[in-house]
Amino acid sequence: ASDFNAPGTSGSFDNCTAQDDLRLRIRKVTDNQNTLTSLNQVLNLDTNVSFDCGDLGFPNVELYVIDEAGNWDYCTTYVVIQDNNNICPEGELADIAGHVETEFEEMVEDVNIDITGTTSIPAILTGNDGAFHFNNALLGGNYTVTPEKDVDYLNGVTTYDLVLVSKHILGLTQLDSPYKIIAADANHSGTVTTLDMVQIRRLILNIDTELASNTSWRFVEKDFVFPNPTNPFQTLFPEVININELNVNEMGADFVAVKIGDVNGSAVPNTLLGVQNRTFGGTLVFDVADVKMEAGQTYTVAFKANDFTKMLGYQFALELDTNAAQIVDVEAGNLKQLSAENFGLTQTAEGIVTTSWDNVNLATLKDGQTVFTLTIEATTAAKLSDVLTISTQSTVAEAYTADATELNVAIAFNGDKVTTVAGVEFELFQNEPNPFQSVTNISFNLPKASNATLTVYNVSGKVLKVVTDNFSAGQHTITLDRDELGSTGMLYYQLDTETDSATKKMILVD
Repeated sequence: ASDFNAPGTSGSFDNCTAQDDLRLRIRKVTDNQNTLTSLNQVLNLDTNVSFDCGDLGFPNVELYVIDEAGNWDYCTTYVVIQDNNNICPEGELADIAGHVETEFEEMVEDVNIDITGTTSIPAILTGNDGAFHFNNALLGGNYTVTPEKDVDYLNGVTTYDLVLVSKHILGLTQLDSPYKIIAADANHSGTVTTLDMVQIRRLILNIDTELASNTSWRFVEKDFVFPNPTNPFQTLFPEVININELNVNEMGADFVAVKIGDVNGSAVPNTLLGVQNRTFGGTLVFDVADVKMEAGQTYTVAFKANDFTKMLGYQFALELDTNAAQIVDVEAGNLKQLSAENFGLTQTAEGIVTTSWDNVNLATLKDGQTVFTLTIEATTAAKLSDVLTISTQSTVAEAYTADATELNVAIAFNGDKVTTVAGVEFELFQNEPNPFQSVTNISFNLPKASNATLTVYNVSGKVLKVVTDNFSAGQHTITLDRDELGSTGMLYYQLDTETDSATKKMILVD
């Protein structure tokens, strides 16, 4: 045990016991080992352990320290056991390696790869290339490779997934791969039903933060061929890879990763892909009557249809300034298949209501019909339009039309004032492509309708191009042609509005 302690430096210490008087114990970590709970159990451990040929690799050990009063604690570390002199029979080491990727061949990072078997091997995480590589497995040994990733349940999960799952259940449009069907099985029942939709919607509404009976990712051995791809649950599919009597390097221990709840492949599996810029084909607007609120008064706010034509679904969050008012209730209006289950009320104390609705039969409301109502109680005098907005928190705001066009979501107060468009802040993006030879696109976000000016100039400050227009709230893209610029090399582009400004560099090459 003393080999793992460092007297006088960073070793074990106690505030009342001299370091030399601390008692140390050590034990090897084995499968199905009991957790020690008493001082007597710890004191019965030995002060040393030995290793043999069966321990080649990285066996774990537990180091215990006990003070004079009988208080104790422990930590877990590992030993590197090598057979440099080839003493051990069949002691040669081999490699086990592979990749984890989605069915779209996108590499998945931060997957915990655990290998259990003949020798103890510490688990590792995949990098952003989805790769893992162990070089310390014992030839002739038996091993099981198990991937696991159970974080960020909402990654890639939206109400549009509910639309696709609903179409699959109703037989309108079948999910076209076994991996997508596995992704739709949110409750891990081996079937895809409306119960899975309930589980996914509760995630979207922030009622639940995880799936009670499932992990956020599941994994399938890549080489496995589904006997019936339209029903991947017909037979058990392998979620681990078993390697028996390893006799050569195993470099193809590959898995297909399935993000649960994401049936359209929108999850971001690694940081190299970054956050994808979203392009909307328009905006779903709710008409709301503005009102000057008085403290102590209760108001019923009706969210009315505005060009609500052939909608497949929507999701967003409303945020109310809790310094001005409190949320009392929310009720469904004239929209079919909209009920209490389509609203999340777990964050009302923070002034947030989430909503998610879908209807594969396409819903159309006449302008002015009430979609839902929000009841609030004012705690101070305030104008409704100043304290109520589409939130950028909790639930991503988006809507979907019959042709799968993605829309942003906004509120129009009294028909002429649109609040900050959901999820949009002032932002100027890097031009694409960059560097460029002929044409490049410059995109930007505006949180509200406003006049904006894009100016392009060279390193000496000479203005090469100016674009000024009155833009709506949301994302916009301006395309520039090299013939408009008349200059090469390093250029700058600047976006200005009445309240914001941003500048970025770009390169025009010959």
